[in-house]
Order: sequence, then C-alpha cells, then structure tokens
Amino acid sequence: MTELLAAGAPRDAELVRAAQAGDTGSLGLLLARHRAGMHAVALSVLGQNQDAEDAVQDAVLMALRRLGDVREPDAVGPWLRMIVRNVCRAKLRKTSAVPMADPAAAAAMERSGGPPDPAEVLDRHALRDWVWNALEDLSPGLRLVTMLRYFTGVTSYEDIAALCATPVGTVRSRLSQARAKLAGALLDSADRVHDDAAELSARHRRVAEETMVSAHRGELSSALSDGWSPQAEVVWPTGRHTGIGYLPVAFEHDLADGVRHELLNVVSSREVVIWEAALLSPPEDPAHCPPTVTWVHFLDRDRVGKIRLYHPRTRKEN
Repeated sequence: MTELLAAGAPRDAELVRAAQAGDTGSLGLLLARHRAGMHAVALSVLGQNQDAEDAVQDAVLMALRRLGDVREPDAVGPWLRMIVRNVCRAKLRKTSAVPMADPAAAAAMERSGGPPDPAEVLDRHALRDWVWNALEDLSPGLRLVTMLRYFTGVTSYEDIAALCATPVGTVRSRLSQARAKLAGALLDSADRVHDDAAELSARHRRVAEETMVSAHRGELSSALSDGWSPQAEVVWPTGRHTGIGYLPVAFEHDLADGVRHELLNVVSSREVVIWEAALLSPPEDPAHCPPTVTWVHFLDRDRVGKIRLYHPRTRKEN
C-alpha cells in the first residue's frame, strides 16, 4: 500500500468517492486493493477451507450493495474487513446451535440486509451496467438461474428447477458457481468499457409492452413477425412443444375466456429476455387461470429462437 501511494496511486478516500459517483474502475481497484486483507479475516474466522473464499465473495457483493453507506472514506479498509467478519459469523451461526456471542455484530449483520442481493446493486446507474456485463460473462446455464433467482419472482429453487427442467441440486450448484464467478467478474471487469445495460433493458421492455398491446388487440401474429424466428419453438407449462404459430391461437383463447395479461417485469441480457406477467381471470371465474406466467425468451442473433412458458407456484423462501 505504501509503495502504491508513493507512486502516486489514488488514496482510498478518493477511490470511495469516485466509486460512489459511479466510477466502476475505482470500485474495482478499491476491492482488489483490500482483497488480501479481506481474505485474511475470513481465514482467521473460518479456517483454511472453501467457506473462507465464499465469505469473501459474499462480502464483495455486499460491499457493492452498501458502498453508499460509507461515511468515512479513509476507513474503507476496516469497513470492508468488518463486512467479511460479519459474513463469516453469519456462516458460523448457520452451522452451529450455539447462539452468537457478539450481539452487536449480529445487529450489524441484520442492518446490512442479510445475504447480498445483486439486484440491489442496480440502484446505481453506472454500477447497473457493470453488473449486467458481469452476468453476460457467465455461461448460459449459470446466467439463467442467476437472472431468475435475483431479478424475477421465480425465486424458489423448486420453481427455478422446474422452469429450467433440471434437478434442484443442480440449481443450488449453479447458483453457488454463479455467485463465485460474479464476484470475480466484478473485480476483473473494472477497467472494461461496457454496453449501456439501461438502454438494452428499456428496449426490451418497449418490445414487451408493444407485444402485449398488440396481443390484446388480436394482432399478436403481426407483432411476432418482427423479433421472433418463424422456426421458434414454444415450450408450454405442461411440457408440450409447439411452433410459434400456436402462440397467437392460445392467446386468443385466453382473450375469448376473458383473461387479460398485465406485464409486471422485464429482465434482459444479450441472450435471454424474461417477461413476468399477471394473469387476470374474469370476475365470474376468478380461479380460471394461475395468477402469473413467466416467459423466458432465448435469443439467437437478436431474434427469439425458443420460448419457455412457466406458471410459478406459491413463492417460497430458501
């Protein structure tokens, strides 16, 4: 650290202020500068095992989320190490029946909002682009489970497993890998030039809104001709496979039954776009359909090549 400062490197306080203003390069440098100290804390609490590295990864994501809370930029090093220590103690609480001996640390952990949630990083525009580009670096399987778990209402392991047609154990494993890779990618990608994730998200939301409006007008076939491949495959909640041509037919059946679709959320990456919509049953038949439907669009050269539709069950906490 002394050598870096002597060479004219920016001080911690300067990096914190720049990062709080949205400079991802400063944030990456700050985390990289203190990673060794964070890892040392994890080793002192958890010992030499994988849990220590996991704790550092969790702390990196939590630091991203709570960077705006730093009130003493010169003391960011101790702040980062405190986060690691709290994460480690939380892990010990989960594996031991003995109550935690430090109630102040427990309270601090509760105030921090519990497990790090990458979705909350998106509250800051500049960091949002960084996070989404880090997600793009994940493999398709890891990216999909991460998008579902953290950015949609399909959050239970069972729902994610059903939607992805994969065992629950595989979902847990992929989420663990994704969190590790995401933490690493956020550190490694600090000096990249990123696409504008906000513009990408806004564009896909406009498409979703325009498609829904067209569908309710009975013009879904026309709307699908622009962004969907004529050879696109649709996988229905029942597991049935059809061509894209059956989608307008099914939608028209819903309209004839008095069902309406209300767009709730759009989550997008360069290869996967997820729509969440409420299904509004007719007043005379309130149980006509499930309350929500999730559309997962798999893109091929910016055109939808496959759609998987899913009705999430009652949401569960994991």
